[in-house]
Amino acid sequence: MSERLSELADHIAQGLPDAKLESAIAFGELTIACKREDLTPLLTFLRDDPQCRFVCLIDICGVDYPSRPHRFEIVYHLLSPYRNARVRVKLATGGDEPVPSAVAIFPAANWFEREAFDLYGVPFSGHPDLRRILTDYGFSGYPMRKDFPLTGEVEVRWDEGAKRVVYEPVKLVQEYRHFDALSPWEGTDYLLPGDEKGGRQ
Repeated sequence: MSERLSELADHIAQGLPDAKLESAIAFGELTIACKREDLTPLLTFLRDDPQCRFVCLIDICGVDYPSRPHRFEIVYHLLSPYRNARVRVKLATGGDEPVPSAVAIFPAANWFEREAFDLYGVPFSGHPDLRRILTDYGFSGYPMRKDFPLTGEVEVRWDEGAKRVVYEPVKLVQEYRHFDALSPWEGTDYLLPGDEKGGRQ
């Protein structure tokens, strides 16, 4: 398997001699890292080359690495039914650096790119309709970024008096509890925190 993938990686590198590509094989799949300017030629080659024929775009997803200079990775998963193989393409980018849209190459990229934009805030240049797809219309921020608060920024509720949906800052109904590591099975000669509410003495 890895020998086949190594040959495929060599074939792709020879087919795109001017591209700066890095290949790696892990978990039975070939991963190709590319630069922004090489993304469109690479995806086109993978789709059209007779020895590749990766005609099925399975997914596009984002990954957040806050400590890296290029914080985000956009990851493309492609399938070739003809080769019975998959390939992963990775592109590192910053939050404000547009990634070339793949919609003209794979129409299925449309909603995947909108999802990556909605959840990570990564823009795609040349996308025909780049707008949020999963979050609400007035949503603020990008919920899959690792610095996004776990509670969110606002909560949404229906206001019966105003007869509309209203946005309010998040209010927690109770403080976060501080749990200890004591086991309730260790004995009954002491009171565990919280047990007083159940009437245990």
